[in-house]
Amino acid sequence: MSNKTITQVSSSPDQTHRFGRDLAARLEPGDCVALTGDLGSGKTRFVQGVCAGLNVTDYVTSPTFVIVNEYAGVSPDGKPMPVYHFDLYRLGSPDELYEIGCDDLFFGEGVCLIEWADLGGDLIPDHAIDVHFSHAGEMVRNLTISARTRLYTASEG
Repeated sequence: MSNKTITQVSSSPDQTHRFGRDLAARLEPGDCVALTGDLGSGKTRFVQGVCAGLNVTDYVTSPTFVIVNEYAGVSPDGKPMPVYHFDLYRLGSPDELYEIGCDDLFFGEGVCLIEWADLGGDLIPDHAIDVHFSHAGEMVRNLTISARTRLYTASEG
């Protein structure tokens, strides 16, 4: 299966949040979302939208100093599903990610949302949905989403 790519333009933090909520409706246990982009480009706001879409009731902040936060979420079909929110910004090396047991989470029954995924090296799963954020103006962001999964066949039709 080949990669499919779409680009969405966000003109506000609220719209970035909505794009995250939209993606949440398509996520299933075992999915990983690899987020990349410059500081302040909207990664955390997008994660907050995904978490809202997965009915996370906790306040969602970037786990910059603890590497990963776990939230109780609910899958689109109504079943409990953990949400693991990673922030790799302060990661010294991909080895640190491995040492905290990322494989158990990346290939588990939850959803993994990975900010600064490019710092995770080869540990980021091949099945991850890639979302790249780029500045396109003061409040405008381009979100380029690519994956080799059912997400695009479901959303294209």
